[in-house]
Amino acid sequence: MNKLYDWIVIGGGITGAALSYELAKVGFSVLLLEQNSILSGATRFGYGGISYWTGTSELTRQLSIEGIERHRQLPQELDADIEFRELDLLLTIDADRNPAEILAQYANCYIAPKLLSTQDACELEPLLNPDAIAGAIQFRHAHIKPPLLVSAYLNALVQLGGEIVCETVVKLDRVGHKIVGVTTQQQAYRSANTVVCAGGLSRSLLKASGISSRIYFTHAELIETEPTDLELRTMVMPADTKRCQLEADASKATIDPLWDEVGHELLPSSVDVGAIQFRDRTMKLGQLSRVLTDPNVLPDATQSENEIRAKARQVLPKLADLKGTWYHCLVAFSHDGLPLVGALPDLEQIYLFSGFTSPLVYVPPLALRFAREFTQSSAFASNAIVSQLSPQRFGI
Repeated sequence: MNKLYDWIVIGGGITGAALSYELAKVGFSVLLLEQNSILSGATRFGYGGISYWTGTSELTRQLSIEGIERHRQLPQELDADIEFRELDLLLTIDADRNPAEILAQYANCYIAPKLLSTQDACELEPLLNPDAIAGAIQFRHAHIKPPLLVSAYLNALVQLGGEIVCETVVKLDRVGHKIVGVTTQQQAYRSANTVVCAGGLSRSLLKASGISSRIYFTHAELIETEPTDLELRTMVMPADTKRCQLEADASKATIDPLWDEVGHELLPSSVDVGAIQFRDRTMKLGQLSRVLTDPNVLPDATQSENEIRAKARQVLPKLADLKGTWYHCLVAFSHDGLPLVGALPDLEQIYLFSGFTSPLVYVPPLALRFAREFTQSSAFASNAIVSQLSPQRFGI
């Protein structure tokens, strides 16, 4: 393969699709490499929530504002129905918790939360079990169907002249301190720049090329139901999310070396009871999170499904026994909950765009900023935003 691309983008989920489109839109030649012909990762199984209310710092507030504005523009820009809508998000508070204490955790959010009594929460969402909650925190939320957004990005990429190839990247090709392209299971491709957008597989791909980075992954498990006549009026999630603490504990520097050894379960699994219904009337229930250091291991589907349904039975009892299928995917994250965006240390022409705990709110604006930063016309203040998310902020 003699063609030299401006950019090779590895990974065709929401991160790779968005970034490929934005790079092509500003005039770069782009090759997107994705190992699966059918979307099967975290984007395929995501809830689709756009948590633009969550900004708690100047950085995240700015990205939250840009994120929701970008989502409101994208259906028209991409000429696609991505099922964008705005709805209520209910963050349920366990019956044995103090609502005021839980509410305090959200005091610094970009948009102020509203504390609902148990009665008010159940009036807003009748499928909730009033005996299981002490109330709920309400936010106005936004929502899309992630696979539709990815498809829209990819269609637009092709229209702009970008190329999409379904092949598995096995390593990054290196000459001295420069990454000059990639090798797949079929052939080699050359590029002026390469960016890893491989989500939960980013760490193992970098490791295979001798590159260290503090990016991690959980094994996320959920149930996707068949279409149902039941109507879930809101999006439901727990106010005290166990997954966030699991990620923080699993990414401490002291246990970082264990991530490069397969066979470890670093911490006990956790289950966060949540649910969302899509336009086709299917629902997603979950999620169970496991910290297994082998990205290729497959958890016990029966055991996991039983755990998810048991937890759902407490909070959303009418949904717990709906017919559905268990699914599993990898979800990338970083130690501080912020994505890893920018150049990798001690190497040239290689970048990381991954580790998004809240991908839908942050990916679209950051993909736009990233692409424009490499054009001569990037006179706006993108550097301050992107530099704060550098993979080098952890000293690696």
